[in-house]
Parts: sequence; C-alpha cells; structure tokens
Amino acid sequence: MSIKIREWKIEDKTDLAENLNNINVLNNLRDGLPYPYTEKDAEDFIRAMLSADKDKTFAFAITLDDMVIGSIGVFRQENIHFRTAEMGYYIGERYWGKGYMTSAVKQICDYVFGHTDIIRIFAEPFAENIGSCRVLEKAGFACEGILRSAAYKNGRVLDMKMYAMIKPE
Repeated sequence: MSIKIREWKIEDKTDLAENLNNINVLNNLRDGLPYPYTEKDAEDFIRAMLSADKDKTFAFAITLDDMVIGSIGVFRQENIHFRTAEMGYYIGERYWGKGYMTSAVKQICDYVFGHTDIIRIFAEPFAENIGSCRVLEKAGFACEGILRSAAYKNGRVLDMKMYAMIKPE
C-alpha cells in the first residue's frame, strides 16, 4: 500500500467530494458539513486549508497512489493549550478496514512532532465508532477516558472517547 499524506491541491476537489458525499462517513464526523457534499464545497474547503495559518493548521490529503481517499488535520489549540493540538480525519467508506487511516495518523503525528513545538495531539471519536478508536490505538494513542453524554448527533446523545499521544522524548 502506498498511503501518503500531502498538501491539498485544488484539483483534489472531485475525489474529496466523492469521499465525503456519503452519509455513513458524515455520521462519524462533527456537524457542519453539507449533505450532499459538492465539488464547490470541496474546493472551498481546500482553499481554506491552503490559506490557513501554517503554525496552527496542519491539513493534508490522504492519498493512495496519489488518488485522494480522505483528509487528516491537526489543529493547534489556544491560550494555555497552545502546545496541544486536536486531530480530525476521515477516509472514504470503501477504504475502511484496510489500515490506511492508521498509516495516515502515524504520518501526521511524525510530521507535527518533528516540525512544531506541539507536545500533545488528541482526538475525540464517538465511543461507538469502534473503527476510529482502533485506528488511534494501533497508531499509539492512549485512551485517557470516556466523555459521557458529550455530543448530540442525529438526534442522539453520544459518549466520546478521549485519546492522546504525547511527543516522544
């Protein structure tokens, strides 16, 4: 498998829209993404990521043999948490369960820890999203706890899990 993370390109909009225009993918993400998800939505997202502050936003396309199959980003927090960053990601449904996301998570953590002063990266998947929890565990994240009744999604109150990785010494 040739999974790589790389900077976004405007021409990635077609692949991005195809992967995000899937309710099964969107059901595992925070609200705010349109459905259906169009190429215009994808282009707007890519432009926003390319113009974002490079010291606060580390956003990459996940590629399989240079075809975009998902998205991953690490976002620096503020105030006393400025050396902590939250990670978010998704991958197209047809690529689930193949180890691709675990590879992408490892790559972005190596990048962020190697190129910034960030010392902690965390992620908060829905507790029922077993696949995402396994990705984080396989990538070396520790589950720090369950955030009970922490989210409201699709008419349901959901628990979330807090995972984190601390920069290796």
